[in-house]
Amino acid sequence: MFWLALVAALYAVSQLVFVTPSMGLGWDETIYVSQVSAHVPAEFFSAPRSRGITLVVAPPAAVTHSTVALRVYLSLLSALGLFLALLAWRRVRDTRVLALAGALFATLWITEYYGPQAMPNLWIALGGLAAVGCFLDALRRPAARLPLLGLVAALAVAALMRPSDAVFLALPLLGVALYRRRPRLLLAALGGLLAGTAEWIAEAYARFGGVGERLHLSSLNEGGLGLHWAVGDVLRSVNGPILCRPCDVSLNHKPLELAAWWLLLPVLVVGGVLVERRAGRLGAALLPALCGFSVAVPYLFMIDYSAPRFLLPAYALLLVPVASLLAWLVTTGSRRRRRWATAVVGLGLVLQLAGQYQQLTEEVSYTVASRADQPYAVPQFARLGLTGNCLLTGEDAEPLGYYTGCRSVETSGNDADITTAQLLREAGRQPTALLLYPGDRVPDYARRWTRHTVVGRDGRTNYLVYLAPAAAQGEWVHTSRTYPPK
Repeated sequence: MFWLALVAALYAVSQLVFVTPSMGLGWDETIYVSQVSAHVPAEFFSAPRSRGITLVVAPPAAVTHSTVALRVYLSLLSALGLFLALLAWRRVRDTRVLALAGALFATLWITEYYGPQAMPNLWIALGGLAAVGCFLDALRRPAARLPLLGLVAALAVAALMRPSDAVFLALPLLGVALYRRRPRLLLAALGGLLAGTAEWIAEAYARFGGVGERLHLSSLNEGGLGLHWAVGDVLRSVNGPILCRPCDVSLNHKPLELAAWWLLLPVLVVGGVLVERRAGRLGAALLPALCGFSVAVPYLFMIDYSAPRFLLPAYALLLVPVASLLAWLVTTGSRRRRRWATAVVGLGLVLQLAGQYQQLTEEVSYTVASRADQPYAVPQFARLGLTGNCLLTGEDAEPLGYYTGCRSVETSGNDADITTAQLLREAGRQPTALLLYPGDRVPDYARRWTRHTVVGRDGRTNYLVYLAPAAAQGEWVHTSRTYPPK
C-alpha cells in the first residue's frame, strides 16, 4: 500500500502548497458551512442542495471560524478519502496501476482546487471510486462481507452529497447485479443509496412538500432539467471559468491545447478497456468506464450550463482504464518499443502536469484576489452597524453575511427566500441593508434608504450599501458616507 499512501500524501501536500489555505470562502461554501457553524446564522438552503458536505465540515465549523483551519482540515481529509477510495481496489487491480490512476486524478487542477473547498463534487467522486472498487471486489469474493459493507458506505457518502449523481453512478452497478443474479450486491447498492438519500427525502417532506415538489423546485433552480446538448459548454469551461452560467465564453478564450487531455479521454478509456479485455480483466476497466460515463450524463445532456467540478466523479472513474492503458504501453512489447512508449507517455504526462498546474495557479490567484475584499469590508460594515444581529440582501449577501455574522436573504433569483414585504417588516426590527455593485439599478423599495460606500483594498468602490431608515437613524452609523478601514 506504499504507493497508494504516497499518492495521497503528495495530494495533501500539493493542496497546502498550491491552494492558498487562507483563500476566502465562496458563495456556495458559506451556505454549506453556515448550516453547522456556531458563529453565524444558517443561510437559506435551497431545494437542489444536500447536506452531506455540511456533515463533512461540521467538526471544524462547530469550534472555529477560521478559514485556514477549515482548508487544512479538508486538504488532509480529502487526501485520506483518496487513499481509502484507491484501497477499495486493492484486490481488483495492480497497486501500481491504481497509484497511477490516483496520481492522474489528483493532479487535475480541478481536483487540487476543490480538495480544500467545502463543495460536494470531489466527495461524490471519491465515494463513486470506492463504490465501484468494492462492487468488483464483491463480485470476485461472493462470501466476503467487507466489500459489501464498503459498497453500502461508499454509495451512502455519494448520495449524502448529491442523490441524483449517486443514482446515475449506481445505474450500471444495479444493472450488473441484476444481470449476474447477485441479490446481495443489489441489496447493498440499493441500501447504500437509500441510506444516503434518507435525510434528503425527510427534508423534502419537512420543508418542500414532498419528493416530487422538491424535484420540481430543484429543476427550476437549475434552469429546467431536460434534453440539452451541454458537451460544448463543458469543453469551453474545462479550464475555467469555475461557473459557466450562461456558458457564452468562446472556445478559444483559453489555449485549446490545455484541453487536449479532455478530448483524448474517451479514446484513452476505450483503449484501456480493450487492453484489460485482452488481459482477462474486462470488468475492472469496463465497469468504471460505464459508471463514469453514466454519472456524466446529466452534465453533458441535461443542463444548459457547466462548471469544471461537475465532472469530477466521472474523471475519478474514467482514469482507471486510462491508467491501465498507459501501464500496458510502457510494459509490453520489445525493449525498443517500450523505450519509445515510455518516452512518449512520459512527455505527455509532463506536458499534462505542467498544463494542469499552470491552470491551477491561475485559478487560485484569481480566486484569492476576487475574494480578498470581502473580509476587508467587514470593518466597514461594522461601522454601519451591520454585524451580528442584522440582515443583508443583494450582491454577495451570502459571503458577506458569513463574514459579518449577519443573516442573508434574497427577494429574487434562484435562492429567493423572502418577499419584499417581509424584508421591509424585518427592516423595522433590525439593521437591514441592500448591497449593490456600482451601476446596479436601485429597486423601488430602497430608493429612500440611506446610501453608503464600501471600498476595496485598492480604494475603489466595491459596494453601494443602502441602509433601511431604522438602521440609518441608529447611533452606530457614522456621519461619513465612505468607510475605509483603519
